[in-house]
Amino acid sequence: MGNVMANSISRRLEEVRARMGKAARRAGRDPGRIRLIAVSKTKPVPMIREAVAAGVTDLGENYIQEAREKIPQVAGDVHWHFIGHLQTNKAKYAARLFDWVHTIDRKEIADALNRRAAMEGRVLKVLIEVNVGKEATKSGVMEEELMPLVEHVAPLPSLSLRGLMVIPPLALDPEEARGYFVKTRRLAEQVAARGIPGVAMSELSMGMTADFEVAIEEGSTMIRVGTAIFGPREMP
Repeated sequence: MGNVMANSISRRLEEVRARMGKAARRAGRDPGRIRLIAVSKTKPVPMIREAVAAGVTDLGENYIQEAREKIPQVAGDVHWHFIGHLQTNKAKYAARLFDWVHTIDRKEIADALNRRAAMEGRVLKVLIEVNVGKEATKSGVMEEELMPLVEHVAPLPSLSLRGLMVIPPLALDPEEARGYFVKTRRLAEQVAARGIPGVAMSELSMGMTADFEVAIEEGSTMIRVGTAIFGPREMP
């Protein structure tokens, strides 16, 4: 079973990397500048180990409780990214377990993470999640609230603000996501133009299995891919 799984994961990984390369070249970009985050939520530890053995260096998790169980069991030089909605009372675990948090969307969570990262003696790399689709059901900061949040996060000593993250509205056609990716890139450019100390807008976490090629064409530096690497999600 292990070998079959390894073959399929490594094969899928090769396919994803090939698609990443093509999309980057279409946009005149360096494929090496795009980080592939394998989204391992709901996936068992043996499967994650297979992915790491096949060359995955970045893993994304959505749920703190699940991550607390899995992360200690995965060896290797891996960067862990938290990509789910984070509750303030879980900030201590996020600050301890993860290298990146992609989903800062309010001052309270930034303050809690900053406090907890300081206690851990760490500087946490963070992104602000923007709700460019203005969807009531989605987390993320609205466009007009972005700059106040950036200015709040910037001076926090244990957080390093590196860019923005977006989840566009669900669509059947990946092209429908393009406008949201463009909007997010432009917001990042507007933030960068302010030249706020302690703020880098070098990262754009955009694109998932269904639309990562379009995201890369529009400037994504981090794509979050689960299904295309691990296969369809098993329902609990």
